[in-house]
Amino acid sequence: MLRDLILRSRSIRRFHEDTPVNPKALRELVDMARLTPSGANLQPLKYVTSTSKELNEHIFSTLAWAGYLKDWEGPVPGERPGGYIVILGDRGVAPSFGCDHGIAAQTICLGAAELGLGACIVGSIERNELLAILELPVSQYELLLVIALGKPRERIELELVAEPGKIEYYRDENDVHHVPKRRLEDVLIAEH
Repeated sequence: MLRDLILRSRSIRRFHEDTPVNPKALRELVDMARLTPSGANLQPLKYVTSTSKELNEHIFSTLAWAGYLKDWEGPVPGERPGGYIVILGDRGVAPSFGCDHGIAAQTICLGAAELGLGACIVGSIERNELLAILELPVSQYELLLVIALGKPRERIELELVAEPGKIEYYRDENDVHHVPKRRLEDVLIAEH
């Protein structure tokens, strides 16, 4: 079952924007994330959720999408996320956040897949601009990641890396998004 969730949990970048995201679903996903392991159990992560059309537009304006797709500027109106979860590190709790936000983000994405939502972890963010939009002090919060959520509008297929080092995702002539993955033998370097 977990393997199935992992296979369904892809980076969705196009959504059915007209299908609303239930705010309770985002709250449930944050609740799952707060239960994940945390270095020294400090639990320094904080979250902001949005299903507000107006705030979503502002959040969207601070994000960059799909760096490998050079001729694509990101989702057009009608394809944009219906919700967001912003992951923040609270410097009042800890000076650094280790890998806590990666664990939390993956948990949110797996939970989203279980709920039938698509998700995309975005790390290319105009951080100070988004903190200003959210009216959060830069001195207290570090903006770590944004997770875009909504009803998926694209098909994604995993495939094996065809040529060594050629790991760039791409879209084919049928607009299917292909994601090359290395073989198990290429990443498992020793078994003792």
